[in-house]
Amino acid sequence: MSQVSLLHKIITKRCLSSFQLPLQQWSRSVSHVSQIDASVEEFNKELELVFGQPPAAFNSGSQYNGSRIVDNESIERQLAEKNSAKLVEKGHALSHVDTHGKANMVDVSEKPGSKRMAVASCKVLLGENAFRLVAANQIAKGDVLSVAKIAGIYGAKHTAHLIPLCHNIMLSKVQLELGLNEQEQAVEIKGEVTSVGQTGVEMEAMTAVSVAGLTIYDMCKAVSKDIQITNIQLEMKTGGKSGEWAQNP
Repeated sequence: MSQVSLLHKIITKRCLSSFQLPLQQWSRSVSHVSQIDASVEEFNKELELVFGQPPAAFNSGSQYNGSRIVDNESIERQLAEKNSAKLVEKGHALSHVDTHGKANMVDVSEKPGSKRMAVASCKVLLGENAFRLVAANQIAKGDVLSVAKIAGIYGAKHTAHLIPLCHNIMLSKVQLELGLNEQEQAVEIKGEVTSVGQTGVEMEAMTAVSVAGLTIYDMCKAVSKDIQITNIQLEMKTGGKSGEWAQNP
């Protein structure tokens, strides 16, 4: 007997046996579900005998799973989210982008709190004239280094208001150091930020040195427009799941 004839015989048999079931038996939902499960399983086995392999999964947008309908799209979305989380954990994906490529604020509620610390740096190239006036504290707007230091601390405390997907976290310490580099006619800025919480403070440290650098530009722009804010970078960080990290010397 050919596969087609055998398949036709099986389907005819299954259809006739379905119509022979008493009406009251189908009205009982629990019994009805059990019979459907058993019939489907038996039918799949018969098809496997014909074709040598089980039938492919039904893919019409939903699947029957016991007593409930499972939406394929929902399953795919859950699997994509799990795979995305694994990639983020391994450093192979962006944590602030969801499975559909849209901006996403990371949920840190399940992460344990720990001490976090980050150090960032920045360099402001002043040029000869502006550097001389800053070193002599003769800029018309006042003490450039002191004002820039306060601005940097203020910037670290308001990072979440400036960077949309940053968490609003409590900072334990913000410390800025500004020094003059006569050889390069520049101000070197280093910022250290510490917190105890569920997310890191790298952005707070980088925001601190960036705002300090912008403040120096603002206070010196009347003297020179050719001032450059350069080399904004993370120097090191500690704490959290990724542990310690530092720039190569």
